[in-house]
Amino acid sequence: MNKALPLAALIIALGLILFLYQRLRTAEASLEIANRRFADCEQVNFQLQNQLTQATRGPVPDSLRVVSGE
Repeated sequence: MNKALPLAALIIALGLILFLYQRLRTAEASLEIANRRFADCEQVNFQLQNQLTQATRGPVPDSLRVVSGE
């Protein structure tokens, strides 16, 4: 009985360590995917801003004109 309690505590601790390690790896993988998606969104945003800037240098297309309410 003297050796059973520390052994049980050790097994529980190792199980908890493995569980938390698995959760950490999952969270890191999710974070990496989110970072890639964010970088893709930044790139698309930059491209759209460039298109808008180029479009406003020339004649303003009808789709970008501001229509007054009068």
